[in-house]
Amino acid sequence: MSGRITTHVLDTARGAPAAGIPVALRRDGAVVATAVTNADGRTDAPLHEGLEPGAYEITFSVGAYLAGEGFLDEVPVRFRVDDPSAHHHVPLLLSPWSYTTYRGS
Repeated sequence: MSGRITTHVLDTARGAPAAGIPVALRRDGAVVATAVTNADGRTDAPLHEGLEPGAYEITFSVGAYLAGEGFLDEVPVRFRVDDPSAHHHVPLLLSPWSYTTYRGS
């Protein structure tokens, strides 16, 4: 099985998935996928499959979702893929004033 990149966004201030957030995946600076989070805060399909080792970035465009609440507009998450056969789940836990991420499973 080839590796893939998936994500989801949780709104920790509201205790709910964050729907309608545009997401862009870049590899070495070039956009390789775009998606919008669904009602579960997930993308309908993996952002990318058939990974290659290298540097990736997921940019979460959260400004419209937060609708002027807080100060965040875009949240870039940069990470490295060393094992292209592995699943890389990169969630974003979001509030109007902060965010965190981790490598999920």
